[in-house]
Amino acid sequence: MKERQNTKKYGKIAVFAGGFSSEREISLQSGLAVSGALTKKKLDAELVDIGSDAGSALRKTGADIVFLALHGRFGEDGTVQSILEKARVPYTGSGAGASRLALDKLASKELFLKNGLRVPSYKAAKSGAGAEYTCDEFTTPLVIKPRREGSSIGLSIVNDRARIDSALDMAFGYGGEAIVEEFIHGRELTVGILEEKALPVVEIITGRDSYDFEAKYLDKGTGYIVPAPLEDDEFARAQEFALRAHRILGCRDFSRVDMRMDRDGNIYILEVNTIPGMTERSLMPKSAMAAGISFEDLCVKLIDLAHERKGKENGEG
Repeated sequence: MKERQNTKKYGKIAVFAGGFSSEREISLQSGLAVSGALTKKKLDAELVDIGSDAGSALRKTGADIVFLALHGRFGEDGTVQSILEKARVPYTGSGAGASRLALDKLASKELFLKNGLRVPSYKAAKSGAGAEYTCDEFTTPLVIKPRREGSSIGLSIVNDRARIDSALDMAFGYGGEAIVEEFIHGRELTVGILEEKALPVVEIITGRDSYDFEAKYLDKGTGYIVPAPLEDDEFARAQEFALRAHRILGCRDFSRVDMRMDRDGNIYILEVNTIPGMTERSLMPKSAMAAGISFEDLCVKLIDLAHERKGKENGEG
């Protein structure tokens, strides 16, 4: 009886996935997993590959709530959020403004610094003659990545200065602006945030220099330890800083905060993902599972948070 009530409560759920960003295939994997999880919970959920027209997809589905599983541009840069807000359709995750800030690595770094969080030393670079001189003050290894991309798309760890030009060219292929930053030697950590609370810390173990695209999606040797084997104070600080980063950008409902901890225990915020990967093997669900929240329950919780916002906007409750 309860399951039938939930189906009626939420109405029709459209899981928006796919799109046209460089993370299209990853997004489709997340969307398929989410729609499957919601269906298992007896909710009326449909996977929708939106292509480049969210408005048309919304009209065709007649959705009451949208679960956003769109990674990268269009999905995480505030565009689809603005479309849904204009249509007055509730959706999962952060609003348009926070989404834009989180995907913009330069703007978010500046805000983190302003609010007392550590970030790797960095400089912005623009495509064109002389861009390579931006790297002169950094020793190798150094990191070069696009200003606005996710999933480590276009990211390079440069150990040989002869590779700087090619690394810049690759980063500029995703928008003409890049971030050059110091490489933090240490441990790769990530913390999921759910409903304004930090989930258990995850440590990522990889034989590569960093948790780049290959390590995330192709390298079978990449491992994960949940909860991360940290000292109690390190664990608590990682959770505290992750929650602060989430709040500084104005995020809501959930996010995943990536960071590195150096050999002295200093924690550096790398970025905040407002729509993290959402398959059962993804980091956010792993962290939730360690807190006793199943993948299916996590997906329903996010729908419930979106539904609650709709109720408040309508003056209910």
